[in-house]
Amino acid sequence: MRELIKIVVDSTADLPPELAEKWDITVVPCLVHFGHETYREGVDLSHAEFYRRLKDDPQLPTTSAPGPGVFAETFQKLALEADQIISLHLSSKLSAVYNSVRLGAKGIKGVEIAVIDSDTLSMGLGWLAVKAAQLVRAGHSWQEIVETLKKTRLRVRVFALLDTLEYLRRSGRVSRAVAVLGAMLNVKPMISVMEGQVLPAGRIRSRRKAVNHLISLIEELGPLDELAVLHTRAPREAEALADRLAT
Repeated sequence: MRELIKIVVDSTADLPPELAEKWDITVVPCLVHFGHETYREGVDLSHAEFYRRLKDDPQLPTTSAPGPGVFAETFQKLALEADQIISLHLSSKLSAVYNSVRLGAKGIKGVEIAVIDSDTLSMGLGWLAVKAAQLVRAGHSWQEIVETLKKTRLRVRVFALLDTLEYLRRSGRVSRAVAVLGAMLNVKPMISVMEGQVLPAGRIRSRRKAVNHLISLIEELGPLDELAVLHTRAPREAEALADRLAT
């Protein structure tokens, strides 16, 4: 009899709800804190509301991992129907989520659980979860899927283009002088995430040049299996970038 395998991710995967539903992926929300108020990402606080508050609230938000008990409860519910679980999560180099999941998986009986450090974030993690679900539907075994994911994560790349240094200044990661100078020079910083590390990928003057540089970095990686373009309140720019990358 074929064993039933379930896939779990945390909300840092930025997985669109329609994809999570299509591939039967369970998403565990991380926590967002605005002052003394705490929200479950994507449940009590939408992305649109988060970015509105980020712009208007004088106090920057903080985030935290769900406690081990949240993951334990998730696994126990899935264990009622699943024989095995694959739980994929945000890079352990960037967050405590992975350690919380490992603690939550301890002592869960009646189901095998593989907890995987994705070494990435955002839709880099999201695509790994979709890949896992695709392999489940194709009939691959739990162990085969785990081994494939560990190899695939080495090929995942995430790039981020920042339009402003203001939020880095407010968080204390860059000085006010650097942020002001960056604004004056119209500098657009770019970062990449590779094997769990956040690395600088360039400082380009003007958005047009920065977008062209981003496209060249992506083209150097091709051919690609999957690609996602995410944005922060910039749908037109994101669609234009996606169109250029599709050609």
